[in-house]
Amino acid sequence: MRIASIQGRAALVSGTPHRAIDVEHASDGSFSPDPQALYDRWDEFVAWARTVSPRNGLPFDVRDLRAPVPAPRQVFAIGLNYRDHASESGFSVPKAPTTLFTKWPSCLTGPVTEVVLPADGHTDWEVELVAVIGRTARNITAPEAWDHIAGVTVGQDLSERKLQRSGPAPQFGLGKSLPGFGPTGPWVVTPDELPDRDDVRLQCVLNGETMQDGRTRDLVFPVARLVASLSALLPLLPGDLVFTGTPAGVGLGRTPERWLRPGDELVSRIEGIGELRQTFVPAPHP
Repeated sequence: MRIASIQGRAALVSGTPHRAIDVEHASDGSFSPDPQALYDRWDEFVAWARTVSPRNGLPFDVRDLRAPVPAPRQVFAIGLNYRDHASESGFSVPKAPTTLFTKWPSCLTGPVTEVVLPADGHTDWEVELVAVIGRTARNITAPEAWDHIAGVTVGQDLSERKLQRSGPAPQFGLGKSLPGFGPTGPWVVTPDELPDRDDVRLQCVLNGETMQDGRTRDLVFPVARLVASLSALLPLLPGDLVFTGTPAGVGLGRTPERWLRPGDELVSRIEGIGELRQTFVPAPHP
């Protein structure tokens, strides 16, 4: 099952070329058009969605796709969760998944967007698999974790490195939460859609040049362990997002360092899910 937001309305997506079914209309109003609301009724929604015929779908324009999970209460992000990325960043591999920060929900956008680059900034890219919580998780074990995950989507953790590294203490949340710095999508894919939910390929391509190319089997702390570890600290709520980390190849880790520039096109893709496509424009003159 693939759940999308098309012009802000919840939809089920199927087929190639893709077609969509409007959830509110198909359910005769049993479910809200709000994509976020589906996760508070996840089990009911899944049971209903299994009864829907994909043949009733209509074509749509990918430019009408919005963030599939538009208003999560919590957005967690894990740092240094691939050994090669930890190495390029100059850090040792963590012994526990405690390199944790948050992205502010206001930065979340859909899969096809235009992003304004901060003036005189050093804006970087980080493609990530993002887990979407489907059932409240509190003090669960790793073997139980996938049962609490509604699905996964593609995330791009855009990072303003100057801002991130400013001040007496790192400003991770601020540097990674500027407007448009959380592209997600193109939809949420339930784990049963993937041949191996613990091993998918993720890539990031800048102006046709591959910058990142990794597999989630190389995560230091796999998705299930991340979700279980977070649940031991605080409740994970339906519709929360967990950005699971990025592989090597970011601009910060290159010699010389490389940053996004106006006119660049960034494509972030994960096999079995889809892709994001961002273009970058300069900040307006004051």
